[in-house]
Amino acid sequence: MAKIIVEKLVKIFGGNPKKALKLLKDGYSKGEILKKTDQTVGIAGVSFDVDEGELFVLMGLSGSGKSTLIRCINRLVEPTSGSICIEGRRIEKMDEKELRRFRGKKIGMVFQHFALLPNRTVLENVALGLEIRGIPRDDRHKRSEESLKMVGLIDWKERYPKELSGGMKQRIGLARALAIDPDILLMDEPFSALDPLIRNEMQEELLNLQEEMKKTIIFVTHDLDEALRLGDRIAIMRDGRIEQIGTAEDILSNPANEYVAKFLQNVDATKVLTAENIAIKPRETLRETEGPRTAMRKMNASDSDYILVVGRDRILKGIVLMEDALELAEKRERDVRGIIKEADTIDSNVLIEDIYPIIGKSERCLAVINEDYKCLGVITRRSLISSLAEERGVL
Repeated sequence: MAKIIVEKLVKIFGGNPKKALKLLKDGYSKGEILKKTDQTVGIAGVSFDVDEGELFVLMGLSGSGKSTLIRCINRLVEPTSGSICIEGRRIEKMDEKELRRFRGKKIGMVFQHFALLPNRTVLENVALGLEIRGIPRDDRHKRSEESLKMVGLIDWKERYPKELSGGMKQRIGLARALAIDPDILLMDEPFSALDPLIRNEMQEELLNLQEEMKKTIIFVTHDLDEALRLGDRIAIMRDGRIEQIGTAEDILSNPANEYVAKFLQNVDATKVLTAENIAIKPRETLRETEGPRTAMRKMNASDSDYILVVGRDRILKGIVLMEDALELAEKRERDVRGIIKEADTIDSNVLIEDIYPIIGKSERCLAVINEDYKCLGVITRRSLISSLAEERGVL
């Protein structure tokens, strides 16, 4: 269900936006409009929606419009035209008092720069938003302490910002946004000022927190690897427009145009694609009620010495080996239940780069399973190598 709906949003910077807006509707480009009107198109008619609990990433190069767009959503930047609807309420139609109340209760924002007050303790910085809302001191400190626990900094609550590292300061910024318990988090390049190691830790921290909180998050970044790691869906922007929206797999597998394809040239697919993405359907599977002769016939048909056994709804039961089926057939047994062995499995969400050491220990194949133990397919050494070769354009 959509939490945020943005329709035909336009933002034009300059003193005469009407003239530029007409040219935009007539199909003129951002550069042409700037030349003709001296007006800058920040957002050029963008439409998208964000589902409740989704981590939606806006990404693009500098000047693509991503930061302008996120600021339009809570009206830190006033849209020129279009609509922004949150939980059925039109943000662009709110008066100042209504907007201030809505921001205070519904939306938290985390910026690239920490904006911590140097003369206040960590706890007082986290409590700032609650103080502005008039929350009593004891209550706001209690809620701020809970937020600090979530980001692992409760022991630093009496320290001052000058005593903190960059990564710790960014955690404080996140804790401050969480303290007001917003439904929506807007995060504008929050980790871009951090060194690579701390940035990676903060990404992991955000994913862990999101697993627990299930907030609706719009996250802005210019880093493609960060977008692919974090986003449930990603919107790639250029010149104020959205070039493509999709999951990491959608965008990697089917870039919408040459611009997106060039964006993806240096992406390491092994750090993005998962076991489910490269799983192949086995040529044959066996039901546990079937007999050893059926098992051998299916193995022969697929030129294999083993076969996976699945139950109703493809729930994985295990694996049957040719030698065991042959022995059972000679005993004239009617089903294979007695010879089903445990299969080597891998969770569907495991990244390709982490599959190598696992498949190296498997004698046959890895059965790819989801959280319900449903068999989604298999990965063999051969299929893993073929998938990687295909991703890199070798095949």
